[in-house]
Amino acid sequence: INMGISRDNWHKRRATGGKKKAIRKKRKYELGRPPANTKLGQKRIHAVRTRGGNRKFRALRLDHGNFSWGSESITRKTRVMDVVYNASNNELVRTKTLVKNCIVQVDSNPFRQWYESHYATPLGRKKGAKLTEAEEAELNKKRSKHQEKKMEARKATGKTTPGLDEQFVTGRLYACISSRPGQSGRCDGYILEGKELEFYVKKIRAKKSK
Repeated sequence: INMGISRDNWHKRRATGGKKKAIRKKRKYELGRPPANTKLGQKRIHAVRTRGGNRKFRALRLDHGNFSWGSESITRKTRVMDVVYNASNNELVRTKTLVKNCIVQVDSNPFRQWYESHYATPLGRKKGAKLTEAEEAELNKKRSKHQEKKMEARKATGKTTPGLDEQFVTGRLYACISSRPGQSGRCDGYILEGKELEFYVKKIRAKKSK
């Protein structure tokens, strides 16, 4: 049998432990390909021709992606800054490999800018920190009475959770990748909130304390 990655099952043993006879050679439809091992870095994507003339996009390096903020129902393109946790393998954290469901840190600026323009409220500022003139002008710009009323109504509901507030101060948000970079060539995901955020923060702290 020629060497190569194969997804067949006739080379494996039976549940009873007996060997199966190889009744044919490997087939094209049973092939497998090497993993992409997408790294954090300047974008590099290779197109791979697949069965039926279709294409997969093998991301070899990525540093940006679309991340959604679920509770606010918005999505922004932002920079992926670091890989901090992977449930399957710590080696993938050390080598900064991007795979589905790994936990990364993304730049919070696009989300902070949207929040401040939407709610006209500063977000992620250290206590006592002064806003720049440009930021002051953006928050306190002249609005019509209708707009002012709308902003007041928004402010009543625009509260972020304490866990997210702390992250906005640092300028980085924990997010989970939900796309498959080695298949789609994209690194998209969602910002962690609520119980899921608590769970992963606990895991990351436990890993650091070892």
